[in-house]
This record gives sequence, structure tokens and C-alpha cells, in this order.
Amino acid sequence: MAFSLSYASGPSRKPLLGSPISELFDAIVLEHGHREAIVSIHQDVRLSYSQLADRVNELAKAFIAAGFEKGDRVGVWSPNNIEWLTTQYATAKVGIILVTINPAYRSHELAYVLEQSGCKGLVLQNRFKASDYVGMIYELCPELGNDLPGSLNNSKFPNLNFVISMSASDIPGIYNWSEFLSLASNASQEELAARQTNQDMDDAINIQYTSGTTGFPKGATLSHHNILNNGYFTASTMNFTEADRLVVPVPLYHCFGMVMGNLGCLTHGACVIYPSEGFEPETVLQAIQSEKATALYGVPTMFIAELALTNFSDYDLSSLRTGIMAGAPCPVETMKQVNELMHMTEVEIAYGMTETSPVSFQTRVDSPIDKRVSTVGRVHPHVEVKIIDAESGGLCPVGEMGELCTRGYSVMLGYWENEDATAAAIDSKGWMHTGDIAVMDKDGYVNIVGRIKDMIVRGGENVYPREIEEYLMTHESIEAVQVTGVPDPKYGEEIIAWISLVGNTKLTEDEIKLFCKNKIAHYKVPRYIRFCEDFPMTVTGKVQKYKMREISINELGLEKQATA
Repeated sequence: MAFSLSYASGPSRKPLLGSPISELFDAIVLEHGHREAIVSIHQDVRLSYSQLADRVNELAKAFIAAGFEKGDRVGVWSPNNIEWLTTQYATAKVGIILVTINPAYRSHELAYVLEQSGCKGLVLQNRFKASDYVGMIYELCPELGNDLPGSLNNSKFPNLNFVISMSASDIPGIYNWSEFLSLASNASQEELAARQTNQDMDDAINIQYTSGTTGFPKGATLSHHNILNNGYFTASTMNFTEADRLVVPVPLYHCFGMVMGNLGCLTHGACVIYPSEGFEPETVLQAIQSEKATALYGVPTMFIAELALTNFSDYDLSSLRTGIMAGAPCPVETMKQVNELMHMTEVEIAYGMTETSPVSFQTRVDSPIDKRVSTVGRVHPHVEVKIIDAESGGLCPVGEMGELCTRGYSVMLGYWENEDATAAAIDSKGWMHTGDIAVMDKDGYVNIVGRIKDMIVRGGENVYPREIEEYLMTHESIEAVQVTGVPDPKYGEEIIAWISLVGNTKLTEDEIKLFCKNKIAHYKVPRYIRFCEDFPMTVTGKVQKYKMREISINELGLEKQATA
């Protein structure tokens, strides 16, 4: 079927899953109880589905005994570990809404999330790298030094009663993990079963806060139906079975980890593998080799870092079959290297956003190679998408750029207690407006050109950073590149390219500009070049172009132009 207008819907022979997470979890445990469910390498722990279920049910009963009711919110603030996974499934069992908190947050950001979501409990790891999580919550709630566990009373956070350490804490008001789990003896299996039967697939079960690059973060509220189906169809599109073993180096607090990773594996009885608490490229390769992984997830910058290891060739990655690159546009050259050097011949690209649970597009194993390396694929099963003209709101013809919108089971319930923001994002007909500029071809494949807010307008010409990034990545000495705009008194905006070079190679600004000359339009050639070793990023590995812009403005002395 050839498309003439930029609209598509995802056909599927597989129906949507019509159950809450807890019901599906128990069914998988019954079918695959003996199979390995989780391997946490840095914790030296591996659990079968039956063993995982024992831990999940114990924590779920502890929540019941502690007085948590359906609809209460519990935050989880930690890097990747088994306790995170256990908390995810235990809260789903008893109808608690899990609030996933970015491990990179500091006390000010934590305070906002706890207050805005009205968390009743906070499950945290004591510390991670330079982040002292216990210290930060104690700073916000000094009453923890005097209160008994479970009796916190703080006027700024009136709902927050429980702070639970994933290990142990010497602060009197914080529950030690084992101490909290011991409460489970005060709740019966019948009480847990009753709570489970009270779950509905359309109930809210997860709040994820967006990055908040402008203004305060917004809490995307997701249902069982949203995330369970998205995890299922993401893994199904990769032809997952119970034999697959997936390495997840992306953070669990984000949809990539907890939905595409954890729930994708759960829905197929597959095994999820955490190589380390946070991303470390070498531990990823070690995990693939030692666990004979068949699949690997990551954002493009993670794959670039793995490929750049000087001892990359020492690792046996031949067990790999598939995986997903998502979270940011993937350079074509990186995709080719992942195919050839990492043996991921079936690797797929996925695209989406937190507000859509997250995946809306995915390439397929049988997609033509040019589509697999240059697009985000076709629409996901049971999802509708369209590309519209920003001014008229009408459908764009195939081949024309416009704003991407999506509709279907995957669209969030809304932003938590923020009706205005919800109404601005989801229109009256149920379409989620992504803010991304996209173009659809006649076969329904979509290319994401960039963010509306990232588009550079130079002298009246619209410039899309990705086009320049893709071209510069063809240079053999360039390892990674990011392009953004900076203010200019003559053209309104000028282009700056941040470039990371391969190994000890050398390039000059003039050599890069010469490489661009007569290859891309003159107005797309970067005016400024900044050589760097890395880029400002979120914890999920997404490049923060607004920070690049701020740094560049300061370094180039363009503050006056920026405020003009």
C-alpha cells in the first residue's frame, strides 16, 4: 500500500493485552517459574521467575501492612538494581502509583516531585556515585532524625510518611529494607489476592516526570494498559521469546528501562540483565559475553562509547541477535558498525516519548536495510500517527515535513494534577502533539528531522541539526557530533557544531568547513566549531542542546545577542 497523505495506523494480528500488570505477572510466573527472570551482575544475584515472585509478594504484603492504599504514590529513587524491579512489580500488585525519580536529581528537584505527586512513601538507595540520597532527603526532612520509621510528619510534604532504604540506614526515621519487609507477616495472602482483584487495566500505575528543559517537569501519568502493552509490542516486534536475554544499561526510572526492558521481558518470559548500577561501556560488553545475551538496549551515545573501547575486539559478542537504539536520532555510521561489529544484524530503531508509554514507531527485522539505518520505522501495532501542518492543522502530503502526532492505547492519561498542560499536549480528538518535526515516505516509514524548538532559523532558512550531524558523521575522524544554534546579529541564528574526534586524531576548524564545502548547502555549514570529549546529557543519555546553546553563548561572548 502506497501512502499519499501522512497518516498511518498499526495493524496487528495480536490483540492488546486486557489485564493489569499484576495478573500478567502471575500468569508468566505460572508458565515460566523455573526460567531465569533477572540477573543483576553488580549485585551478584540471579533469580528465577518463581524466586522473583516471592520477593515481589513479600514487598507487596509489606506495603499493605504499612497502610498503603490503592492510588497512593510511592517514589523510587535509585540506580538500577533488583530492589528497583521488585518495587516496580510490588506496587503494581497492590495498586500503588510508582513515581520514578531521576537518579541525577538533587534536593530541590526531589522536593518538587515529592510535593507535586503527593508521595506517601519514598524507596531509595543510600547513595550512588556523588549522590547522597539519604543525605538529601534528610536535608529536606530533618524530622527523620527523631521520628520512628513510618511516622514522618513534615509540613512541606504532608503526605510523606515513609522513607525506606534499599539496604540499611542509621537515621532513626528511615526503614531498613529488611525491617520494612518484616511487616509482610502482618498481611495475609488473601489480602494480597483481594488487592490484586481490585486492579483495573486503565488505572494509573506510574508517574514519570519529563526532563523539564523549560519550566518545571510535568508528571506523565501512565496506566497498566499503557505500559504493559507497549512493553509487550516492543519486544514482540523484535521477535522476543522466553529464550531471549536482554542487557539493560539504560536507567530504569525511564520508560526505556522499566517498560521496554523490564515489561518487555516479563511479557515474554525472557531474562533481563543489569550489567551495573549506571552506564559503564565495558561492563556492558562483559555482561553480553558472560551471560550470552541475545539483545542489547541503549541510546546511540552508549553504543558509540562501547564501540570506542580500545579493547572492544577482545569481547565475544557473537550471541547478540537484536536490540534497540532509541532516545535520540541514530547516526547512520553508528548503525552500520552495530550491525557489523556487534553482530546485531536484527537491531531495530524505536522512537517515542514518555507521554506515549513510550514507543510509537519501530523498524522491523524485514525492513529494507536503507530504511533500518535512516528512519525510525513504521507505526507500532494498535497506534495511529499523522504528520500535520503546524499552521493549518491539516495532514501533510507524503514527503512534506510537519509536526508528528499520535493517538491510541499508548497515549498517557494526562499530566498529574496539571489540566492545562494536559490540554495543551492532547487535543480534543485525542491526538498527542509530540513537538517533533517528521516526514513520512510513501511506504509509511518516518524520519524524525528534529524538535520544533531545536530547529535553527538562519537568515530565513530552516536548518535541521540532524541533517548536518549525519553528514559530519561520515568523516572518518569524527566519533560524535551535535549541532545547535546560537544568536547572530546578522542572520538571527548561526550554527555551531560540537565535535568529538576518534582517538588521537586531529582536525582543524578549517578542515571541517572544507569537508562541508559544496557537499551541503552553504547556509548549513557551521560557522563555529567546538571540539569536545563529551556533551551535556541527561541521565538517560539524551544530549541537552539547550545546555550546549547556553555554554556556547557564554564561550563565544554572545550574551548581548541572546538577550536582544
